Amino acid sequence: MKKQLNIIKLNKMELTLNQKLSLIQKEFKANKSKFNSFGKYNFRSAEDILEALKPFNEKYQVNFTITESIVESQFLQFPMLRSVAAISDDLDILTASAIVGVDLEQKGMQMPQKFGSASSYGKKYALGNLLLIDDTQDPDASNKHDKTPAKEELKWLNKNTPEFNKALEYVKNGGLVSAIEAKYKMTKEVKDELQMFKLK
Repeated sequence: MKKQLNIIKLNKMELTLNQKLSLIQKEFKANKSKFNSFGKYNFRSAEDILEALKPFNEKYQVNFTITESIVESQFLQFPMLRSVAAISDDLDILTASAIVGVDLEQKGMQMPQKFGSASSYGKKYALGNLLLIDDTQDPDASNKHDKTPAKEELKWLNKNTPEFNKALEYVKNGGLVSAIEAKYKMTKEVKDELQMFKLK
């Protein structure tokens, strides 16, 4: 039995990093421990992903790391964070990145919280890009069930309101702007601001 385990371990060590990552992508599962009250769906956080990755470190003799940096440009109107997720072994390294904006006008948050929120999103989407995670929200989040009120009956979605903040949170977590349009009327300015924070 011990000899068989050694053979299995040796075979894992002989895999290329690309092969290891491919196996991890197939085997990876992470709980969706967070709930979005606006979109009514569960989603996974960066912490959920990192916790689920820990067993693969020993299994495939790899390490996962995340680094962050400020994107500097004279054309940017607000700070941007670049998050880079990496998987490495003794021979190679593979990376994937994501860029997110820091919403400096987010109400009810101190500056460290604003950067912390953007950092969490960046880490999550960088890891998602590396692991090919499909983080589509639950179908009911955008299912209208033929109960969508007529456009003239919808309320306006205005900036700096609790409804707008929930909508912004929904979009940052991967929600669709079109799903918000099914519930609210909005000006082009409001729609453009939501789309600006849409993470791909």
